[in-house]
Amino acid sequence: MSNRRLFIKQSGLGVIGLSLLPQLSFGNNKDIKLTILHTNDMHSHIHPFTSGRNKGLGGMAQRAALIKQIREQEEHVLLLDAGDVFQGTPYFNVYGGELEFKLMSEMKYDAVTLGNHDFDNGLEGLKKQLTHANFPFLIANYDFSDTILKNTFNPYKVFRKGDLKIGVFGIGIELDGLVPKKLYQNTVYQEPISTANHYANLLKQKEKCDLVICLSHLGFKYKGKKISDMTFASQTRNIDLIIGGHTHTFLKKPVKQLNLDKEEVIINQVGWAGINIGKIDYHFSQNDGSKKVSGRSIFVENCKENA
Repeated sequence: MSNRRLFIKQSGLGVIGLSLLPQLSFGNNKDIKLTILHTNDMHSHIHPFTSGRNKGLGGMAQRAALIKQIREQEEHVLLLDAGDVFQGTPYFNVYGGELEFKLMSEMKYDAVTLGNHDFDNGLEGLKKQLTHANFPFLIANYDFSDTILKNTFNPYKVFRKGDLKIGVFGIGIELDGLVPKKLYQNTVYQEPISTANHYANLLKQKEKCDLVICLSHLGFKYKGKKISDMTFASQTRNIDLIIGGHTHTFLKKPVKQLNLDKEEVIINQVGWAGINIGKIDYHFSQNDGSKKVSGRSIFVENCKENA
């Protein structure tokens, strides 16, 4: 039995492999593999569920063990989160987010964006807990210039993995009507599509990124005209992958949407409460100096007891 299978068996983790795009076989010296792990809407769930239909699922210790295992197997890994770290269990009510940020720092998250519930203790509460976060929060369409969080956040960050450059930026949901004004104060929400097009173009054209990722807390899809990841993808350019949150959508596999240039954008979201971890693998071909992307997505979740 392989080490991977032994680990999964011993830890009670089940793995479902879902093919997103046909895999390409490249020579070892002509391709680079990038693994993206991602979460969203963790909502202060530190421990696995103890009852109900989700009994035995989730848990930050279990997630940390799985992330560690994957990092040992893969050379190039990014760990990302699409917002709403706060609110949902007594841990948040007592510690105000300190425990969540400390544990995420231990897991070595690479970047996180802000969700609406991350404002639940106001700007003062968020600022207080940021000292426990050893990872950047990326948000491109919130302007904090007239608040105590001025110059606290960057819109994007460029990561280097081997010969690859990966640009990541964050987009948040409109706070008006969703979050009490007294909690976000003078934070200004900026229109997400034009903002995203600006930063995606900057990352792709100026920074020459091989992959551009948007951490979005807009929500996957709505019946009305409210902007979602699906409509957002169709009205933007230069974004390769949207890692979503807010709507707690459990996608069985990532979906694809055409952008303004009729190029495919991959969209994924993995529910809430840390029940699932998204895993997306990209293979970058460097034959003849070109780079081509193929990928697959593996969702990993704890199995219910005695399942």
